[in-house]
Amino acid sequence: MKLDKVTALLALPTLLFIRPLTAGPNDSILSQITLKNATMVSTSPTTGPAAGDQNPYGVAFVPKGFPGGTLQPGDILVSNFNDAANTQGTGTTIVRITPQGQQSVFFQGPAGLGLTTALGILRSGFVLVGNLPTSNDGGTIDPTSLLVIDRHGKLVQTLSDSTLLDGPWDLTVVDEFFFAQIFVSNVLNGTVTRLDVIPDLFGDKLDVISKTQIAHGYNFRPDINALVVGPTGLAYDIERDLLYVASTGDNEIFAIPHPIFTNQDVKQGTLIYQDATHLHGPLGLVLAPNGNLITANGDAQNPGPAGTQNLLVEFTRDGKFVAQFQIDNSTAGAAFGLAINGFGNHVTFAAVDDNTAMLDIWTVHQ
Repeated sequence: MKLDKVTALLALPTLLFIRPLTAGPNDSILSQITLKNATMVSTSPTTGPAAGDQNPYGVAFVPKGFPGGTLQPGDILVSNFNDAANTQGTGTTIVRITPQGQQSVFFQGPAGLGLTTALGILRSGFVLVGNLPTSNDGGTIDPTSLLVIDRHGKLVQTLSDSTLLDGPWDLTVVDEFFFAQIFVSNVLNGTVTRLDVIPDLFGDKLDVISKTQIAHGYNFRPDINALVVGPTGLAYDIERDLLYVASTGDNEIFAIPHPIFTNQDVKQGTLIYQDATHLHGPLGLVLAPNGNLITANGDAQNPGPAGTQNLLVEFTRDGKFVAQFQIDNSTAGAAFGLAINGFGNHVTFAAVDDNTAMLDIWTVHQ
């Protein structure tokens, strides 16, 4: 059974999303968290052939309605970019963390994958993760792809496209179970791509209906410390029908209008947040239930003065700074992937610390 694209798209606004609340002056997510009230869980596997993988990048919550298997709703997945020798672009594991803080390996891939921040989960039972592999001890970037993993941790499909999936660095999904859209930021050519997909009814693969480039022109480049710099975090806002893009190299946040339906490339979209004081190379990006956006500073662009590294920054969708929080006061480069889960009175917020290979988890009361 296949749905045509138009029929599937018409159902999108009705099922998945709860509109963000309007944020008030005391509704800040970051103002409610400290390292003292964080639950900290290692993201580095202790056993198996990839024991010691580190440099966690991607973070994703298993959503309600996920059909079981190895994963359960409320679990958190974290993808590792480096191996035990700390070589960039060689990590091969996705670690599962339960709500009770128990850690296990969900996925173990072949050597040299380099799993990125592009980590997402579909309610139909698939896990998506980008890979940016390197060779020559991290000196050469090899062909990239988007991996499709089933609910038991088995690789079932590899999606590749030298233009439209050129270094999948982050992603977000608009998920209606029988139909989904995957938005991917490409770090090697400074673009954003939308994949329209239908999950196979047998859970074997994703049927890719179309691939569309919807934005381009974001700064991208090799980087001696970060390996690569380019567009990273993506967050979809149903209330305003915008896809927010954290452009690390531009040190700015943009918004792409009508991303679900458009077949147009709008270049970068509209600039919504430019802040040389608080933004230092934004990476991961989430839209919080209070209506604010939160990004993670990577410090590879516009580095701030000593003591301002590894910040999470919260700001309104209209571009007003709200709050900031430092996840690690040591070497720059600790902040990367972010994820947020839950609406109503309790919100779970998670952020990786690359320096310590830990995931920090907070419960925030709204």
